[in-house]
Amino acid sequence: MSQNRTNEGMQGNTGAGATGTPGGTGGSQGTPGQGTPGTTQPGTGGTGTATALSQTAQDYGQRISEVATQAKDYVTDKVSVVGDKIKDLQNADLGELAENAKEYARRKPGQALLISAGVGLLLGMILRGRR
Repeated sequence: MSQNRTNEGMQGNTGAGATGTPGGTGGSQGTPGQGTPGTTQPGTGGTGTATALSQTAQDYGQRISEVATQAKDYVTDKVSVVGDKIKDLQNADLGELAENAKEYARRKPGQALLISAGVGLLLGMILRGRR
């Protein structure tokens, strides 16, 4: 019984054009314009792909532009906040600053320790970079 199926399968593949010879209607090597679905034929489909890629590139460009604008706004806001804090520190009394730091360290010792370590690391990197 399996021999009959094998013979039937072979008979289906032996007809003219099944091997994809010129003029045949089947196979992957047929005449131009009669390829398998989804393959790009010369002169067709290439412009569609280029258009799709161009549109995708434009979409990504627009997204990058939007994110860059948001980042610029964020940095501008943070720079203004830091500038205000620096002005406040310049006008403040050193004794008052020390007292505020001590009070903060009493309320939140863990955060004060982490902030101190971060500032020390940052200063160490800055001073090391100058050498």
